[in-house]
Amino acid sequence: MSDRRESLPSIPARPSGTPQASPARHPVVLSVIDLDKRFGDQIILSSVSLEIVAGERVALLGESGSGKSTLLNLVAGLEPADRGTIEVAGQRVDGRDADASARLRRERLGFVFQAFHLLPQLDALANVMVPLLLLGTPYREARERAAMQLASLGMSARAGSLPATLSGGEQQRVAIARALVHRPALLLADEPTGNLDEENAQRVLALLDAACHEHGAALLMATHSTQAAASASRVLRLAHAGLHSA
Repeated sequence: MSDRRESLPSIPARPSGTPQASPARHPVVLSVIDLDKRFGDQIILSSVSLEIVAGERVALLGESGSGKSTLLNLVAGLEPADRGTIEVAGQRVDGRDADASARLRRERLGFVFQAFHLLPQLDALANVMVPLLLLGTPYREARERAAMQLASLGMSARAGSLPATLSGGEQQRVAIARALVHRPALLLADEPTGNLDEENAQRVLALLDAACHEHGAALLMATHSTQAAASASRVLRLAHAGLHSA
């Protein structure tokens, strides 16, 4: 079930280049400074700065096309920025080659893609095992941890199912299990509750919250859902290519 898109009040602009930072004195997991991104003549992001600390959950609001997904892709090193710096857990993201970016994602990031990106030839359990196996986790341990993560999302009965046989909501839960299973320092989530009913959306939000509180992860979540935004410790809004407090 798709989440409902609520109209939100306009947010007063914050001076560009000023990091959107939490006052808490925890280790900084994500640091973004003066980030710019264009597609042709269109300015998508301009002088965006952001800081997220361990345990913090940040919801990112904005209209479709405002640059939310682009910002997540830049942070993950999936697209190059035109200007600015990005650090995840003290490691620079910008300027890395493809292999170094992939290694950083494996070790430090968990990404819940809006399109899921499950491997079609692998069942749900094997999809969740992939991040652990890439990190060298022994097969038996990876299998046990993946099974436990699927169980936490109510997906044990579908562990042996291929993605093509799963509903959109089930695929989303598998994708979320895959993002959480290796306990990343930074979780990036693009509409993580968009295909879920209210009960499963609440379950997912609780798991994201637990990952932050229990394991010290930081969360940056792009969403249109007021339910998801209400679960965050801080809410920001992308508008007019800039980032503002909500």
